[in-house]
Amino acid sequence: MNEKKIELLAPAGDMERLEMALAYGADAVYLAGTTFGMRSFAGNFSPEELKAAVELCHGKSVRVHVTCNTMPRNEEAARLPEWLEYLDSLGVDAVILADMGVFSLAGKYAPHVERHISTQASVVNYQCARAWYDLGAKRVILARELSLDEIREIRAKTPKELELEAFAHGAMCVSYSGRCLLSNYMTGRDSNRGACAQPCRYQYALMEEKRPGEYFPIFEENGETYILNSRDMCMIDHVGELMEAGLNSLKLEGRAKSAYYAAIVTGAYRHAIDAAMAGEPLDPVWRDEVEHISHRHYSTGFYYGQPGQFTEDSRYIRDWQIVAKVRSCDGEGNALLTLNNKFSTGDTLELVGPDVRPVSFQVGELRDEEGNVLEQVRKPQMRFTLKLPQAAPPLSLLRRQADLTP
Repeated sequence: MNEKKIELLAPAGDMERLEMALAYGADAVYLAGTTFGMRSFAGNFSPEELKAAVELCHGKSVRVHVTCNTMPRNEEAARLPEWLEYLDSLGVDAVILADMGVFSLAGKYAPHVERHISTQASVVNYQCARAWYDLGAKRVILARELSLDEIREIRAKTPKELELEAFAHGAMCVSYSGRCLLSNYMTGRDSNRGACAQPCRYQYALMEEKRPGEYFPIFEENGETYILNSRDMCMIDHVGELMEAGLNSLKLEGRAKSAYYAAIVTGAYRHAIDAAMAGEPLDPVWRDEVEHISHRHYSTGFYYGQPGQFTEDSRYIRDWQIVAKVRSCDGEGNALLTLNNKFSTGDTLELVGPDVRPVSFQVGELRDEEGNVLEQVRKPQMRFTLKLPQAAPPLSLLRRQADLTP
């Protein structure tokens, strides 16, 4: 048994995604209010919703980390004290920040809240990590660009009281953790204030000044044209090594991604951490789950060297679609569900859920809430009943294989 405990920190872009992260095994969640967070298009939480989120999480002994990691301008900085005081009053566990001014304000206006240094601060050495600790930081979220050996050295040369967090899964920025001007320059959307338009994913061509309208493809070999395209990170096969390196928290990227993503990736890494702590190999069925979510081609990030680029296209791989969510289910598998995408009697679906191994089955009799037999369920969010192949807890999911790659 590995006695080293490590936090699983899951993304929560809104209340639905928060509920999924909690159901599928998160130890902590990170989320944002409607301002000051680096994912302004994630949905996020109003002040009232944030209060409800903190109460829900703390009722399940799950920590809440609130992102406040944009680089605020003067007019935004003036609004920070009131926001930080509100976070403190809610009992938020930590605030994630990158700006020195925000750090100072958080110490003054949210004195009961831990200060975690965002990956936006690009902490890449032990001197920087130690300096943040000396100023009052409880945790540093290390830059994605570090190797495992560099993390080991940072751990060895910083106070043991300083917690270290690092990303284990999700999208990677082609620049240093969001320090990119392309989006602001090309679209007016500032990546350092949570509004990146991801121009690194665009397909580019070359146009010569005196030949307007004549485009020349940019490529090196084999028609490769996506010159800025980065792979996604996936470290599920190496969770034990991340723990051995001395990390206190494994972070899953994805506040702007779907509730289905939040559920599946959280559940997969929950099993990976539990297996590593028990000194056991990860069951391949849970490793396979990260292939069932929307993702770009995977790499191990910078942990073992340069991740390389996938330059054939910038498309997401989307091979599975959620069709329904379990609301309740008895011990015989008789379930009440809500619909996400239409399906019919006789279709082949897969059931997956918190601690529910994926199981394929053919859809039997469908009924509406009044008991009327249906051949197909079509209306989004409609409630219906279906006999599942086994009992399943609430927030289990039905999905089907479908090529949704754009």
